[in-house]
Amino acid sequence: MKLTGGEALVKQLEFEGASQIFGIPGVQLDWAVDALRRSSSIAFRTTRNEQSTSYMADGFSRVTGKPGVCMVVPGPGVLNALAGLSTAYACGSKVLCVAGQIDSRGVGKGYGLLHEIQKPHGVFDSVTKWHAMANSVAEIPGLIRRAHVEMHSGRPAPVAVEIPQDILATTADVELIAPPDDFDGRTPPDQSAIRAAAEMLQGAEFAVIYAGGGVLAARASKSLVRLAERLGCPVIMSEQGRGAISDRHPLAFTTLEGRVLAPQADVMLVVGSRFIENRGPEPVWSAPGQKYIYVNIDPNGGAWPRPEGEHVQADAGLALEALADEIDARQGRRREIDGGKLAALRAWRQSQIDAIEPQAAYVRAIRAALPDDGVFINELTQVGYFARVAYPVYEPHTMITPGHQGTLGYGFPTGLGIAAGAPDRPAIAITGDGGFGWCLQELSTAKKYNIPLVTVVFADGHFGNVRNLLNQQFGASYQTELGNPDFVALAKAFGVNAMRVGDPVALGGVLKELVAARAPALVEVPVGPMPDPWSVLRLKGKQMPDAPRFR
Repeated sequence: MKLTGGEALVKQLEFEGASQIFGIPGVQLDWAVDALRRSSSIAFRTTRNEQSTSYMADGFSRVTGKPGVCMVVPGPGVLNALAGLSTAYACGSKVLCVAGQIDSRGVGKGYGLLHEIQKPHGVFDSVTKWHAMANSVAEIPGLIRRAHVEMHSGRPAPVAVEIPQDILATTADVELIAPPDDFDGRTPPDQSAIRAAAEMLQGAEFAVIYAGGGVLAARASKSLVRLAERLGCPVIMSEQGRGAISDRHPLAFTTLEGRVLAPQADVMLVVGSRFIENRGPEPVWSAPGQKYIYVNIDPNGGAWPRPEGEHVQADAGLALEALADEIDARQGRRREIDGGKLAALRAWRQSQIDAIEPQAAYVRAIRAALPDDGVFINELTQVGYFARVAYPVYEPHTMITPGHQGTLGYGFPTGLGIAAGAPDRPAIAITGDGGFGWCLQELSTAKKYNIPLVTVVFADGHFGNVRNLLNQQFGASYQTELGNPDFVALAKAFGVNAMRVGDPVALGGVLKELVAARAPALVEVPVGPMPDPWSVLRLKGKQMPDAPRFR
């Protein structure tokens, strides 16, 4: 059929099941935007900054499990979108960035065309797993199909397709490509590696599973629970792995309890985690005599600086299922852990959490306002840092983080993508006044599309954590003060419901009402300096006195 490049792009995206695209129209995208205007199945959501297009696509993908699509102009548009793409890359999100490009005759020539940058294709190298540029209209469907294959194969990560403006405007004969019904891009494990891992686990006196974000990215929570229950071994969830197993499960633990559990393990199964401290190249845990099994789609997932061990390179879900099947086939006994010891460990954890106020009270207020399947988008703010271990998570993909990228300001726009992708699931995003400044203009987007996200801004008038760190290291801080607007008045100026509360009890009350209202809303919470939570958060922090022995 004869189609313009813009029509070929949109029709192939329709074939792929795209329902929303987050973007900003611009001259290099005109023919794509006009094709979207005539699409009956794809909604085009415009934002106020390209950074938010990729954040929203990331949030959409994480909550739906489907690819999130963003669309931006070349040059400054792409550069603005890189922060969101880097966060999506860190968290294993399926995001497709469709980027306009200058006239194909000028790409890489340095003519000084509108939005032209030097080495344009290299911009995507560090934030995507695959990218390509269309050189003809006929290539567009194949490149969009290939992009989806790449997103669904191996480790999930963003991809990008660039299309020059003249190709989007050109009409040519085009053949669309129907996605296959039976495609499965997951990498299966080598059976001999599974047998070796199962033998190690069965022979262990006290095995421990360490579950990372790769378990969630692979949608492998049920497989993880099955294996843990079959082995009768505890599961320590990393920050990004929270929700891989419900916190109500007797075998579920955070890294806080992990300080007691991990050093005692004689065999540790690390699944879907980089297993590296994010502030230095050293393993999360290591102890003399421990044996390690690494399940990771990354071929280097078990390499230095991790302790030497067995490596199963595979999709986390397929590997966990294969391990559980192998354990079942061996008919090994289920190891029982002393329930009293586990209860004592949980009681110690709770005592550490309860000692950090007012953060603990704010976390309890947020948790009480959301149902089990409600989504909590956690930010880099004092309450957010503490929530990493203090917020109970009951279902997969209900606590969203920026992963190792630690992208300040990601929370609000990512939350908008989550609420746009799953509008029937309540969502609360928290942020500090510093982080909120990155994308606060997206209050306009929230109102325009009536996106039912409730945003809580904890405002202390500073880049609070930076101030604390500078004071701790140098005895003084510098240039951390913020010049804030009246956030309540600002939100109302955009037409968004907003209010100010002064304590955790008041916050809990208004959150329940706002979540029930199913409309965009903002709550400003003025706060002062808060107690340092890092003794609870750091892996080498405060230890449990008289810790129970498990072997």
